[in-house]
Amino acid sequence: MTKPERLLAYQETFDCVQCGYCLPSCPTYLSMEKETHSPRGRIHLVKMAAEGKLPLSEIEEPIDLCLGCRACETVCPTNVQYGKILDSAKVALKEERKTTAPWHQKMMKKAMFETVLPNDRVLHAIGTGLSLYQKSGVARIARKAKLTRMLPKSLAAFEAVTPAVASRRERKNRLVDAKSEGNTALRVGFFKGCLMDTMFSRINDLTIQLLQRAGCEVVVIEGQTCCGALQNHSGERDVAKRLAKQNIEAFEQYDCDYMVNSIGGCGAMLVEYDDLLADEPEWRERASHFAEKNVDSSVVFSQLPLPFVKKLNGVATYQPSCHMANVQKRIEEPIKLLQSIPGMTYVPMKESELCCGSAGIYNLVHYEQSMKILDRKMENVKAVQPEIIVTTNPGCHLQMKLGVEREGRSEQIKVVHLIELLAEACDVGGGKRNV
Repeated sequence: MTKPERLLAYQETFDCVQCGYCLPSCPTYLSMEKETHSPRGRIHLVKMAAEGKLPLSEIEEPIDLCLGCRACETVCPTNVQYGKILDSAKVALKEERKTTAPWHQKMMKKAMFETVLPNDRVLHAIGTGLSLYQKSGVARIARKAKLTRMLPKSLAAFEAVTPAVASRRERKNRLVDAKSEGNTALRVGFFKGCLMDTMFSRINDLTIQLLQRAGCEVVVIEGQTCCGALQNHSGERDVAKRLAKQNIEAFEQYDCDYMVNSIGGCGAMLVEYDDLLADEPEWRERASHFAEKNVDSSVVFSQLPLPFVKKLNGVATYQPSCHMANVQKRIEEPIKLLQSIPGMTYVPMKESELCCGSAGIYNLVHYEQSMKILDRKMENVKAVQPEIIVTTNPGCHLQMKLGVEREGRSEQIKVVHLIELLAEACDVGGGKRNV
């Protein structure tokens, strides 16, 4: 076997017995109705490519169109490591494209993955620019003059549902070492994320304040960087490893009970650093210790008594983050927290376990396919008629907001992060939702 085929997780493909249990859990199989766009079909294609019976170019489209939601792993009766097979295929395809991809594509990826996402200064500059665009009135004028139609279709759609971005001054006022209110129950390190802290910094701030209110001392870890999820999912494993090592080194400087985040997708990457660095003996144990300590904020809040002071009357349904449910295996905690909010009525949604179609930047690079998946999701939303859709990941948050907007229901249905509801019910952060 020669490069790049040797990078494929060939042995893992033998765990798949082609039973088809995964098919109903796969959003792309349901929307595209092709065997090659199902987990079972993709595994078979990877196996064939590894054996040299297919060129890598034959698996490119099926692999690129996979959301990576890993719902198939949750229902698989033989515990196939689909994520490992998928990631290996992306690494192999990335190697293949080194010689075939246009130079401008390679430059754009390099700039995004190595310069923009891991760089706080660049992200703060982007955040400041977005804030000025929104608050100066330029956004309103651009929409009124229909200038946003000049953008690619996917960017124009998400521009309309982008939340209010915090200004430079608001971000500078963030607490970096927050003492608990009352007796200290836990000392936690806080992972803020890159895009999360640019687009949804308010949710990070609310999480920190809520942790304080629940009795946690919170430290925003200095030296942390991007989690590496987008890079890893694009086959840029070396970049992802470098970022993982930087995060591990940064967090090792602190003694904390937990490392906490409110980002389902990033959290999934953080708890799999031990897999990412499994082939590096000097990092394996450190990565394993790091992964064990990382949890979603809902895990901490489910262990501590939250001081609710407000009744929030409303009917809410929950759209789980795939990576939080299928990788972190945190399914019950967010629902129980939602049900614990005084006055809130929780209504389960049919097929809530199916991906909403966000999947990192999938909804930007595969917009049409993503919208088909979202339209199916919105049919299930309409069936339960909620007033609120609750999410736990920024990508899902934006995608569901777009779904509500496309249905013309933005006046009837609000999309919020779980943290926003908990904070409002505890009278933290001014008690207003950013919808």
